[in-house]
Amino acid sequence: MMTNKHYDIAVIPGDGIGQEVIPVGQRAIEAAASRFNFSVSWREYDWSCKRYTETGQMMPDDGIDQLKESDAIYLGAVGFPGVPDHVSLWGLLIPIRRHMDQYANIRPVRLLRGVQSPLVGRGPEDIDFVVVRENVEGEYSEIGGRIFEGTDREFVTQEMVFTRQGVDRVMRYAFELAMKRERKKLTSATKSNGIVHTMPYWDERFKAMSRHYPEIETDQFHIDILTAHFVQHPDWFDVVVGSNLFGDILSDLGPAIAGSIGIAPAANINPERKYPSMFEPVHGSAPDIAGQGVANPVASVWTAAMMLEHLGEHDAAAALEVAMESVLTDPAARTKDLGGEADTETCARAMISAI
Repeated sequence: MMTNKHYDIAVIPGDGIGQEVIPVGQRAIEAAASRFNFSVSWREYDWSCKRYTETGQMMPDDGIDQLKESDAIYLGAVGFPGVPDHVSLWGLLIPIRRHMDQYANIRPVRLLRGVQSPLVGRGPEDIDFVVVRENVEGEYSEIGGRIFEGTDREFVTQEMVFTRQGVDRVMRYAFELAMKRERKKLTSATKSNGIVHTMPYWDERFKAMSRHYPEIETDQFHIDILTAHFVQHPDWFDVVVGSNLFGDILSDLGPAIAGSIGIAPAANINPERKYPSMFEPVHGSAPDIAGQGVANPVASVWTAAMMLEHLGEHDAAAALEVAMESVLTDPAARTKDLGGEADTETCARAMISAI
């Protein structure tokens, strides 16, 4: 479908291999724009650990206001030796998620053609689900602190925050997503046998929300056995919803059983579209291979496809996914981390050509 629309996208390449793979995603989007008759302009920001070492800030004080003018945010990996991870995370990624109210973190888990799962005997028909993670409250709260530091009385506390609004809206998003999928099944991650207040409340709200979706098959598992089921029975799952911490764990385990976290995409969604949503590959900045031209750009293209899907460019998003899978099935175009022969640029050119 030809849209003739224009999109203003904020780009934050970040650190390490983010600088190498995000431009590939941009090229993929531009190729799709040419084919499907829409246009894109980029606003690039140098917000990164490098900037932190030079200025003491991951982004400027008015960074959030600058991003609000965009239709979407395309983020590379942040993190580099010498800058603690909590500094890079709480200085950039988490403030964007929270100020933009990007409360639904979406991680597709799919075994793609050309990728081998570490699970023996599993094929693409066995691993195809989505993890929906609550993204702005839960266990990742700033409430807490430390007193009597360095003494025998040292005391550290960290509070969890589960609000009805926060829990209900991410569950509603997960139910609505399950309604759009063929299997129409939703699994809840919990730990109500050990966490006495927040997790029973999570279970109560899941049960209450399920009454509005009688078409959806539901089940729930404690997080410990759920991680085992991901490995032993990945074919059981369709959509999985979890709190901030549990969703974080599951959304890394999922891509691992689907062959590689190195090709995993993610979306941080503000479903009401009051603010722009943010899209990011989740492989990290990989400083050990940065600058060598060997990074796998598939995650950046898959992430770009998620961004185009969110913007309503469904045909273009599908074209990026087809191109992505085409390189994964070709050893000459697949990068070495997945057993292929290609470097970053060879893989990138193959995907752009396929688009």
